[in-house]
Amino acid sequence: MNDGSAEMLAADKASTALGIEPVELRDGYALLRMTVTENMINGHGIAHGGYVFLLADTAFAYACNRAGSVTVAAGAEIDFIRPVHEGDELVAEAVERTRFGRSGIYDITVRRGTETVAEFRGRSRTLRS
Repeated sequence: MNDGSAEMLAADKASTALGIEPVELRDGYALLRMTVTENMINGHGIAHGGYVFLLADTAFAYACNRAGSVTVAAGAEIDFIRPVHEGDELVAEAVERTRFGRSGIYDITVRRGTETVAEFRGRSRTLRS
């Protein structure tokens, strides 16, 4: 885990409250895990998309922040591919595609086992380093 990720993890109350756990963190890469709980289920009996987005967005944040920098989302989009259910263990894998100046592009795949449930693309902007 890089120093930037360690600092973020210690201060990340939202992710901690949802049970999001880091599996692997390094510059330009993050692998996180989350189990879908009863409180994450919407009126259709499936996980609310906001929770899937939050998991992917958190992986994005860990992948694009480095020691001594503050990097935020400039924009993001997600495609929901398959429904997610209570008890599903999800993993989000974030990979840096490119960095240019103070900007970057990251792709995040959310999976349930080997099955892809969502694809997320994030665009970052470093505020200071």
